[in-house]
Amino acid sequence: MSDSQRSISRVILFIATIFWPIIVPIAYIELLNLHMKYKKEIDLLIGQTDARTTDEEF
Repeated sequence: MSDSQRSISRVILFIATIFWPIIVPIAYIELLNLHMKYKKEIDLLIGQTDARTTDEEF
């Protein structure tokens, strides 16, 4: 790699290191909100999957 590519890589690595602790909790909060919004549908789908597995075992 050339010197300019190395410096760009360092800058990107620095920026990613700074923003990582900020972005991950925000993404997790969005995931929790999505789960809470569609909780009934998710539980219904999980129940259907469990029923199918139980039926196939017998």
